[in-house]
Amino acid sequence: MLERKYWGEIKDPIYGYVYITEAEKRVIDSFPFQRLRRIRQLAGAEYVYPGANHTRFEHSIGVMHLAGQIVSNPQISQIISEEDAQMIRIAALLHDVGHGPFSHVFEHMLIKFLGKTHEDITAWVIVNSELRDIISDLGYDPKVIGALAVGRLNKPNMLFMDQIIRSAVDADKLDFVVRDTYHTGAEYGFVDVHRLVRTLDVIDGNLSVDIGALSALESFILARIESFKSIYFHRVGRAVQIMLAMAMEMAKDDLGLTSFKSPEEYLALDDYTLWTKLKECEKSRDIIKRLERRKLIKCAYDPPAFYIKDKIVSALFNVEGIRNRIRDQIAEEANIDPHSVIIDVPTLPSVPYHHAFPLEPMEIPIFQKTKDGRKIQSKLSRVSGIFELLKGFMNIFRVYTEEEHLKKVQEASEKLFGELPFSMKISY
Repeated sequence: MLERKYWGEIKDPIYGYVYITEAEKRVIDSFPFQRLRRIRQLAGAEYVYPGANHTRFEHSIGVMHLAGQIVSNPQISQIISEEDAQMIRIAALLHDVGHGPFSHVFEHMLIKFLGKTHEDITAWVIVNSELRDIISDLGYDPKVIGALAVGRLNKPNMLFMDQIIRSAVDADKLDFVVRDTYHTGAEYGFVDVHRLVRTLDVIDGNLSVDIGALSALESFILARIESFKSIYFHRVGRAVQIMLAMAMEMAKDDLGLTSFKSPEEYLALDDYTLWTKLKECEKSRDIIKRLERRKLIKCAYDPPAFYIKDKIVSALFNVEGIRNRIRDQIAEEANIDPHSVIIDVPTLPSVPYHHAFPLEPMEIPIFQKTKDGRKIQSKLSRVSGIFELLKGFMNIFRVYTEEEHLKKVQEASEKLFGELPFSMKISY
């Protein structure tokens, strides 16, 4: 049994004091983790919410804290060793160590040009950087930590270990919803995180939510969806992200953004270094200068977000050929260059979930205790009308253009897709 030795505490604005073990301090003090101080959690959101300048560093500390709260709750602490509990906390701490500059904006580059996600990079960094030696010295297998950090360990009869870090109700999502709403001020409803982490249990090796926490669970789902609409997919924040992505693509070859060969080369990129490189590069400097002056592209067409149950229908929004045909039609109607029209379709499942037993996509396992102590499995949609209504894909379809073309693109979009009410024609 591994004895937990605490080094000290970190003062967190969300949870108060977060206690850190000596093992966790060694991981936190590594360069790959310290780099997260220079990766903002919500790149682009600061143009809408000035307080949204928090980083992946503090988020990762928060995820570790919540993962620790989950494994120490009365139900789960009985079935897990102290050594595994510490391993889960370290893996949670490192779950975002592979994020690139500007977080999910750089992920666009990883996916488009390398066919990888930040999770792939996370596992690679853990196994191939200085973290490998630190983790080995602590008595753990870096490959195991790397897999667990991205929810891919798949340990037989212990799948809940992955689900603590990556599932519909995991430490990651619980932290980013409360942390991002705190720093933006866009707090749409209270999320009782502590109620959720204390009532999680393991049924047949899988993480499940006690039906007694139904109100807290519904509040979390609603807060997450509202956060996507008001924070992550805010049209001005998305405009900034689109412009950053355009700048990266323009400068990709000159700056070698996707040609890194080692973790050290990749980790040299952060918000500060990449912003400077993009500003110095002839191909991207104009976009950076515009961002410095808040001369953003404008949203010409922005119908309300809508929900679709069918994944196939939803997937059509992400087919580049279809988007390009829509773009070309709008440009032709507006009589402008197609490159002046940008189609933005940030589609996502509203509650993605990875689990081992067969449930419908995006379902959340729950259970109910009987008087004789048995735990009966069910699924959230059977007991929650709110969840059943929202379960599916949230689709946002927007058309952006330069300010000089705004009226023409707006009229062309409305001619093709239908006119928006006057109240929705405001562009900030």
